[in-house]
Amino acid sequence: MIKDIKEILFDEETIKAKIVELANLISEDYKGKNLVIVGVLKGSVIFAAELIKNIKVPCEIDFMAVSSYGNSTETSGVVRILKDLDHGIEGKDILIVEDIVDSGITLNYLGKYLQGRGAKSINIVTLLNKSARRKTDVDVKYQGFDVPDEFIVGYGIDYAEKYRNLPFIGILKPEVYEK
Repeated sequence: MIKDIKEILFDEETIKAKIVELANLISEDYKGKNLVIVGVLKGSVIFAAELIKNIKVPCEIDFMAVSSYGNSTETSGVVRILKDLDHGIEGKDILIVEDIVDSGITLNYLGKYLQGRGAKSINIVTLLNKSARRKTDVDVKYQGFDVPDEFIVGYGIDYAEKYRNLPFIGILKPEVYEK
C-alpha cells in the first residue's frame, strides 16, 4: 500500500496532536450541553474514535452512513442515507464528525436532514478540509488541516475501500485511481 502513496502530508503524531487540540475546543464549547456525536461512516471512524477519547464532557455516540461517491472519485451530487441514526435527536446538540469536507454536498444535506429531525444545534468537525473542491457552502466549526486538491487517503479515508488503515494521511498516486 505504501508504494501507492505519492507523499505523506501528516504523520500519526501530528494527527493525534491536532485531534487533542480539537477535542479541547469541543469540550469547552459543549460544557453543560446535551452533546450527541454523529460519526459519518465509514471514513470518520478512526478520527471519531480518537476524538471521542479526548472529549472531556458527557456525550452520546451515534453513526450514520451516507453516500454521494460510491466507488467513484467524483461526487454524484445525489446523497443517499445508507444507515440512519439509532436514537432520536430532538432537542440535542449534534456534532457531526467527518473525515474530509470536499464538495460540501453531503454535509449540507446531512445538516438540513438532522435539523428537520429536531436537533437543537448542529455543528461540524472535520479532520481535513479540501476547500478547493467546494460546490456548496457548508459551515465547518472545527477543522484539523487544509489539504490540497489531490486524492487523499489514510487514517480512515479510502479509495475503493482500501487505504483506510494507513496510520498517516497521504496523497494517492494518480496512476492508482486513473486505471
